[in-house]
Amino acid sequence: MKSTLRRWAVRLYARRVGGRLDTERVPKHIGVILDGNRRWARESGGTASQGHRAGAAKIRELLGWCAETDVEVVTLWLLSTDNLSRPKEELVPLLTIVEGAVRDLAEDGRWRVHHVGALEVLPERTQRVLRDAQEATAGRPGIVVNVAVGYGGRQEITDAVRSLLAKRAADGDTLERVAETLGVEDISEHLYTRGQPDPDLVIRTSGEQRLSGFMLWQSAHSEYYFCEVHWPAFRKVDFLRALRDYAARHRRFGQ
Repeated sequence: MKSTLRRWAVRLYARRVGGRLDTERVPKHIGVILDGNRRWARESGGTASQGHRAGAAKIRELLGWCAETDVEVVTLWLLSTDNLSRPKEELVPLLTIVEGAVRDLAEDGRWRVHHVGALEVLPERTQRVLRDAQEATAGRPGIVVNVAVGYGGRQEITDAVRSLLAKRAADGDTLERVAETLGVEDISEHLYTRGQPDPDLVIRTSGEQRLSGFMLWQSAHSEYYFCEVHWPAFRKVDFLRALRDYAARHRRFGQ
């Protein structure tokens, strides 16, 4: 009885928060660091794999909430380059869960899936799933869902510079010429998210108050929202609170 009343109260509160949301100030691009799967599992008496599966299941809910509030781009950090150093007995099931989540997004029909990350550091099977999802959804309308798999912010900037130098060399430019003319936009055009708006809001769950290398270049002017709840327990009311907090801020961009 108590749990039913609590769920009802949370839904009612979520409606109140959503009703007071300034729809003119909704972020167009939201980055989400999906943190706390393993801690949620431990506190629930489950395994790490159960926590990761619960976290994967939460993604569809989040995207549904985003669609209701006119968000246009969502970047989900599913697997970092650091995660690849985890023990094999945890990493292999985690990769399988990530692959399943990406397939689900592609099969849903509502999202345009785009991979951001270093594809070459991933197993061939994972690479294939990411490529297939991106190709299958390329022409769809709706939210662009960036799946950050094998992603690291420093690696992204390194890859962007390497790509830029290779292109300029192919165009016949000398290193001296590149150094003289290099600008911020030149690097932006070679990022994993090239052509997309930078994230307006970055949400991190599970109480950690750091970016851990997430979208280092793109988040220079982002607003951050740190939520105490673990990712599998993230609710619509938590999402709406993040949007309300964002809408209440005054973004000056150095002015």
